[in-house]
Amino acid sequence: MAEGTDALVAEHAQIERRLADPATHGDAALARRLGRRYAELSPIVAALAEHARLVDDLAAARELAAEDRSFEAETVSLSAALNASTEKLSRLLAPRDPHDSADAIIEIKSGEGGEESALFAGDLVKMYSRYAETRGWKVEVLDSQETDLGGYKSITMTVKSPSTSNPDAMPYGVLKFEGGVHRVQRVPVTESQGRIHTSAAGVLVMPDIDDDTAVEIDENDLRVDVYRSSGPGGQGVNTTDSAVRITHLPTGTVVSCQNERSQLQNKETAMRMLRARLVTLAQEQAASAASAARKSQVRTVDRSERIRTYNFPENRIADHRIGFKAHNLDVVLNGDLQPLLDALHEADLADRLEHVGEA
Repeated sequence: MAEGTDALVAEHAQIERRLADPATHGDAALARRLGRRYAELSPIVAALAEHARLVDDLAAARELAAEDRSFEAETVSLSAALNASTEKLSRLLAPRDPHDSADAIIEIKSGEGGEESALFAGDLVKMYSRYAETRGWKVEVLDSQETDLGGYKSITMTVKSPSTSNPDAMPYGVLKFEGGVHRVQRVPVTESQGRIHTSAAGVLVMPDIDDDTAVEIDENDLRVDVYRSSGPGGQGVNTTDSAVRITHLPTGTVVSCQNERSQLQNKETAMRMLRARLVTLAQEQAASAASAARKSQVRTVDRSERIRTYNFPENRIADHRIGFKAHNLDVVLNGDLQPLLDALHEADLADRLEHVGEA
């Protein structure tokens, strides 16, 4: 471990020097990327220094206690502090997703259930938006297709943090386990007989990559189509071909954007969505390749996996990956997601700690 931690300390010092150089800040994207990495490494470097100090202090206290028993209480105290420091360091050094300190792009699509599914997709949009408000994050809609009753056939939005100072509080790292199928059980507004229906919406959470070098995209691999924007029910909202659809031919990935007024803005936004999609696709492939040896009970970017049920008659929410269950669905839908997110992250951390050192 010493060799690996020495490398982290050296990297932290190198980044500190680069951030102190005014020339670095001439490239905003580079400065932001270095700032995020520096914020990731700083708590690790501080914990390493604390751990080393406690090791030295404990050794000195034990030497003194061998000659003077009055120092024995201090050795007990330092030993407990060292154990706590070791646990803290283990948590910080557990393998983590390199994109945890990124902002997030969330895509929500209605699934089985028709209009009711679209309305539920709208409920999920409100839930994440309200949660983002409690964190001081900004939500921006990149693309959406609304229905006549105010639901969403699909919607893509960014969730951005105003600061990168705390990598554990960045949108992607916090929200990444929300990806999958969200199932709802309730009486739809369109149901005249009062029967409970089950429908679902799919959620995909992707890191918002602002670094063009994070994923290589060859312009020759893209097919760009333009068309007219449309509103709910197919109603035209634009008389020019400003909407853009981009197809990444090697992977068959398709993204589209029609919310901006100009074709250029829509293309830039669509490319941003495409980068996020391709990074997420690479994550899926890596997870699939590793799944024979290990698959975390909560780590998923697969929208086909049913992860959660929202039962309105019982005011119950259940996450099927970790056995989480609570009867406060109304509160959760109003944005109080923190207890559930904390439970998901604790389960993931336990899994990562269990497999430290595995390939």
